[in-house]
Formats: sequence, structure tokens, C-alpha cells
Amino acid sequence: MQPKESFLSLFLKGAAMGAANVIPGVSGGTIAFITGIYQRLILAIKSFNLTAAKMLLKGQFKDFLQYIDAPFLLPLILGIFGSIFSLAKVLEYLFCNYEVLTLAFFFGLIAASVYLVGKQVSKWNPLTIVMLLIGLAIAVGISFLKPLSANDGFLWVFLCGIVAVSSMILPGLSGSYILLLLGNYILVLSAVGDFNMKILIPLGLGCGIGILVFSRLLAWLFDHFKDGTIGLLTGFVLGSLLIIWPWKNTDYLQNAAGQMIDRKGNLLTASDLCLDGVVLGYDRFIPSIGTGQFFLALALMILGAALVIMIERTGNLQGK
Repeated sequence: MQPKESFLSLFLKGAAMGAANVIPGVSGGTIAFITGIYQRLILAIKSFNLTAAKMLLKGQFKDFLQYIDAPFLLPLILGIFGSIFSLAKVLEYLFCNYEVLTLAFFFGLIAASVYLVGKQVSKWNPLTIVMLLIGLAIAVGISFLKPLSANDGFLWVFLCGIVAVSSMILPGLSGSYILLLLGNYILVLSAVGDFNMKILIPLGLGCGIGILVFSRLLAWLFDHFKDGTIGLLTGFVLGSLLIIWPWKNTDYLQNAAGQMIDRKGNLLTASDLCLDGVVLGYDRFIPSIGTGQFFLALALMILGAALVIMIERTGNLQGK
């Protein structure tokens, strides 16, 4: 018997997951984990199988809805997509105009999540520590990969959907950041805001296939190696702090004359870089302490951490 939660509670958790997934470096899977719904989510996704299809074809709708845990999935999905479609343009604006402050808030959110995810390991031992270090190494390694150029081809966007959704449900690995590395983050963000079906259809197909396959792998790992799996996920979350570090200079594609250009070679103004610039990499640095922006960023980090702790405590209360 699954614990009962209100429609509103699950909707808000879904909205938090959706908002987190829009920002590069932040994972909706982390939100699901700290609110206590992660394993239930994986099992619900896994339930979309041949048995469910047979129930649907036979008209056994009540049994089908119970089998896939619809009272849990429906409000969660509504929250996720409602948040993505309503916040995409807002977060696009904040990310382009207040990148340091926006990332600082999410940095605090992720920093608090490291402890909250790690404490769910029943007993730390050499194996779980090794798994944590493996997860940390993978996440740090990903942070130093060079982003590819944008590509709106059907097959590439389809592949982006598979890879991004697989990382999206992993705590600490951001689907948005993976899209950034694959070159299509801004392309997808703009497509969501503009309802561009040329991009959304292959992306949705890839997401559907990726999440069905990957959820089964995760469910198997939790069944057979729960502590080791959580240790690995803790490493992912810890390593993602480098990915979302707020203070960094972005290296954009330039022509031979040193002018910023888009993927088609067109010249870009400074205001166009965020949406149309081709990101080649990042140069992270330590900020100057004592500036107004630093203290505001620090305050937003604390706010993000406090929000995560509040979400986790709410999730614990709901589960009792």
C-alpha cells in the first residue's frame, strides 16, 4: 500500500521538479529524492509495460489506473509540465540576465541536497564510499566536457530526449545540463516557450523511450544494491556543485576576427549571446568577496538550502 498524499502536495512537488529541470545543472530527480517520492516514481514509471497495455486494450481502465499508480502520477505530471511551460520563459530571462544570482540560488539548493540524499544510506562502508567517489568522478568529468553545436535534426533531437530524460531522473545529473553539452539546451527551451512541434515531437518521443528503459534499470539497482546506488547518486549530487558553480566566464564560438558568431556563422551582439551563442566551455573562478553581488548571491544560496530543507521536512511529514 502506497502512502497517501494530497493532490496539491504532489502537484507542488511536480512543479518543483519541473522548475529544477529547466536550469542547467539542477536535477528534478534530486527534488523527487529529498521529498521522499523517488522510488515510488521509478516504480510507477516502470509499471508502463505489457501488462498495463493489455489492461488498457481490454478496457480495464480502473485496473489500469490502479496498476500505474495514477493517483500519484497524474498530479505529479501536471505539476512538472505546468511548471516547465509556465516558467520556461521566466527562467530563460533570469538565466540570461542574472546568471550568477540564478545559479547561486540553485547552488544552495544542491549543496543542501548532498546531505539529504547521503543520509538515506543505511550504513556507509567501503563499497558505498567507492560508489560515491565513482559518482563524484563522473559528475566532475561531465562538468569539463565541451558543449557541442546546436542541431535541430530529428534523430539528434530524439537522441537528446533519450539522454536528457535518463539524466533528468538521476539525482545530481541535470537533464538541462546534458542538453547544454549536446548543444540543444537553448533550442529546446525556446521550443517549449514557442510550442515548436518540430523540436518537441522528436524530443518527446526520445524522452518517452528513455524514461521507460532507464526506470527499469534504476528499479533493479534499488532492489539489489540500494545503499551502493544511493552512494553513487550522492556522488552525482556532490559533483554537480562544480557544474552549477555560479562564477564562471563562458567561452563562446568566435570567427577568425574574434567576433562572436552563432552556429550559422552570423555575427552576434552581446544581448544575443545567451540565446544564440555557441558555448564552447567555461572558465570558473573564485569571486571577489565583499561586493554587493557576492552577498546577494550568498543570501540566495542560503535561501535555496533552506528551501530544500523545508521541502524535505514536508515530504517526511507527508510520508508519516
